[in-house]
Amino acid sequence: MTLWREQEVEIHKPPGFMPGERVRATRHVKNDGTYPGKEIGENLVRTGDEGYVRDIGTFLQQFYIYAVEWIGRGTVVGMRAREMVSLDRSCTPSDSEMNAAADKQAAT
Repeated sequence: MTLWREQEVEIHKPPGFMPGERVRATRHVKNDGTYPGKEIGENLVRTGDEGYVRDIGTFLQQFYIYAVEWIGRGTVVGMRAREMVSLDRSCTPSDSEMNAAADKQAAT
């Protein structure tokens, strides 16, 4: 049996979301035991919940963790980019689009 491991180091690229950006959850997120005051396995966020990115941190010097305040729940939960989509952008730019924009800005 082989263990799956993410090889991509997200923090080598710009964050996918910025503080103040409105987002929607694309997955249910349950307490894995790290959220105080909630039972393990209790739902913290449900698919379709909407909130705002409040802060950006990192985990294991590899991944961005977005502190998202969920409007209807009154909670702040750490989320990965793959667990949400932006409501402020019509679509999420691809890596090549983000790199091209950064190169263009650096050239000016």
